[in-house]
Amino acid sequence: MVSHPIERTRRDAAAGSGWYAVVARTGLVAKGISYGIVGVLAIKLALGDGGKATSRPGALHTLAREPGGKVLLVLLALGLACYALWRFVQTFAEQNGGGNMLKEVARRLAYFGRGLVYAALTVSAVKIVPGSGGGQSQNEKEHKTTAVVLSWPAGTWIVGIAGAVLIGVGLWNGYRGLTHKFERRWRGGEMSGGARTWGRRVGVAGHLARAVVFTLIGVFVVKAAVDYNPTDAIGLDGALQKLAHASYGPFLLGITAAGLVAYGVFCFVDAGLRDVSMS
Repeated sequence: MVSHPIERTRRDAAAGSGWYAVVARTGLVAKGISYGIVGVLAIKLALGDGGKATSRPGALHTLAREPGGKVLLVLLALGLACYALWRFVQTFAEQNGGGNMLKEVARRLAYFGRGLVYAALTVSAVKIVPGSGGGQSQNEKEHKTTAVVLSWPAGTWIVGIAGAVLIGVGLWNGYRGLTHKFERRWRGGEMSGGARTWGRRVGVAGHLARAVVFTLIGVFVVKAAVDYNPTDAIGLDGALQKLAHASYGPFLLGITAAGLVAYGVFCFVDAGLRDVSMS
């Protein structure tokens, strides 16, 4: 007897197989590529070999200018869309964990927020392909968005809370990296011991690099709220620029950029090992 497509879809999602697994793993690979490009460009800047401190949309612009870049960009956009779709499906279809209701709501909001981020990144990539994507940096976008929000009633509080959330994301990444918490989502027996060890190492390095950049972004968003100055807010490109201009800047930028490349490699490992089931 042929099962109904909806029922088959639910089974695939619950078991982490079929189309759902393909979407999730493709999305993780695309996520890794996007971080890897940012990291490579920042490493080249730290070494004085061109490169630049840029955000992921900026990295997509750079990719589009390379030979065959627009074809790669289309493929990457599809992968980023897969990541967004995966997170949206998780938001609404994942079973309740049976724990605290507030934690459950927070978990689903985190899924939804990630989905929105990658949906926006997908739109950016699609706009770049025909050349209609703006060249505005993430810093400039942060300045404009922060200025608008600061003009709202209680806007200072909203911006401050957003900055605090970003600091929390940074600290959470640091905690996940140092405790190897990301390994809890990996399936057993899928990789040899040596390969798994290297997967753990790039995971630690990658999460610590994300901890640095998210915490920096959050600190400067909070500063924008405290000083009532939207130009204090920064994006990923701004965080890398802050590192580049600090004491021992090339060293700090190089270490963090290498960590972002490591995070990209980690995403590839995660795509192969992660248990994506919603059971």
